[in-house]
Amino acid sequence: MTTDDGGAEGGTVAERVRLVALRDEPLSVDEALAAMADASSGGLSLFVGRVRDHDGGRGVTSLDYSAHPTALDRMREVCERIAEEHDVRAVVAIHRVGHLDVGDIAVVTATAAAHRGDAFTSSRALIDTLKAEVPIWKHQRFGDGSEEWVGTP
Repeated sequence: MTTDDGGAEGGTVAERVRLVALRDEPLSVDEALAAMADASSGGLSLFVGRVRDHDGGRGVTSLDYSAHPTALDRMREVCERIAEEHDVRAVVAIHRVGHLDVGDIAVVTATAAAHRGDAFTSSRALIDTLKAEVPIWKHQRFGDGSEEWVGTP
């Protein structure tokens, strides 16, 4: 079944995009899971991106994420596109901004679908597209005192 907006059974695109946010406080996996609640979904694929202790052979001590003023709108556009292009019942994307230490959660994305294959495929597309298209930049600090910006134009 298809709705008038071309979406999969389970609601309009707007109804399936459950949570999109940029936050300067710690992210909650539980919040993302609660937003994904859907009795018709047999599969839910969750991705949690954390700050790792290394990059390019150098030890990372911390980082800061900065977002362009349009980043939240771009995140929503990506989520809507995933909801249009994949047979999903729910989509969530939350990204952290500000200072993060090693081990902190930087991003939480999730998709729910009637079947696991659709959940896996749409989840991979969601995080890969967010990383490629949303203007969020990372300023890394290394143990040797050096630093670098990643993803800047």
